[in-house]
Amino acid sequence: MTKYSFYFIALLSFIVQSCAAAPLRKVSCKDPSVQYMGRIKHEDSSATFYWSGTSATMRFTGSTIAVDLRDEKGTNYYYGIVDDSVYTKIKADTIRQSYTIADHLKKGVMHKVQVFKLTEESAGKSWLYGFETDGSTISLLDKVRKKIEFYGNSITAGYSVDDTVRDTGLPEYFNNYYTYAAMTARHYDAEYYNISKSGVGLMLSWFPVIMPELYDRLDPLDSIHKWNFHSYVPDLVVIDLFQNDSWLITKVNHPQFKNRFGTTPPDSTYIVNAYKQFVTTIRNTYPDASIVCTLGSMDATKDGSPWPGYVRAAVCQLHDRKVYSHIFAYKNATGHPKRKDQQKMAESLIQFIDANVQW
Repeated sequence: MTKYSFYFIALLSFIVQSCAAAPLRKVSCKDPSVQYMGRIKHEDSSATFYWSGTSATMRFTGSTIAVDLRDEKGTNYYYGIVDDSVYTKIKADTIRQSYTIADHLKKGVMHKVQVFKLTEESAGKSWLYGFETDGSTISLLDKVRKKIEFYGNSITAGYSVDDTVRDTGLPEYFNNYYTYAAMTARHYDAEYYNISKSGVGLMLSWFPVIMPELYDRLDPLDSIHKWNFHSYVPDLVVIDLFQNDSWLITKVNHPQFKNRFGTTPPDSTYIVNAYKQFVTTIRNTYPDASIVCTLGSMDATKDGSPWPGYVRAAVCQLHDRKVYSHIFAYKNATGHPKRKDQQKMAESLIQFIDANVQW
């Protein structure tokens, strides 16, 4: 080997070492630069995500950003979003690991990363331990933002939003990010909380728990530990329920029908009063919030359905000037709303809010 060959190899080695990626700095889930939306259980080493639409956001100046996650079942999906653009879709594993969201970002400028849960509680819970970046985090005081909370069923949760062939409800086809609820919240740059579950009803669900028994939980599967309603007080609450009730009320042999009503279906007075009672519960929880009672866009709103009338009657009888009704147009197709359907719902709701709601 000549001395020139030696110098060349040494120079090449120096270049490789110089270009090697700098080790990523860990940012704890408890770091003040990490901000959360959704009902989350905060512990020393992790933040537990349950509900669809739950997210963690951080500002940083690095070129690389990753998230440290572990999943209960390996069936939860997340979006990794940088500067308000979706960069990657993450399938969380049951083994704790780091997932790169983006690299080769422009270094030295402020970026924003968000990890957004697409799937609902049926896919299990996840633990977020923090972020990893080669740059610095930036703690900024957010401007005062509107706050919106949604209570709903599969439509609001994001069931089959991305299943354009069938309507299976498999976790990979859940996408809360493209629900009317999340799109409406983004339109107003609002803090977003989503309390929704596929199959849930106000009087009847496809399982034993109904929304009036679920609405106040931190963990959807835990009836003991309740959510602290003082920690998040929305300016606007949107309720989209009754789709599952409209199906189950005719299934007199279904176990949940028998459990709730025996053999006699509830009449219209009972149905309207049940809705009024739930809205009253929300009103008592949030005395100053505006409340929009919606329904749709599945077959509970098709021509001839009595269910929109039940919602309107309940709202009318409450005599509350800050409670409104808004019925989504029937999408006139089988299955759950897809992205384009959810977009139409968002546009409809935004138009209604802008024209009618003071919040």
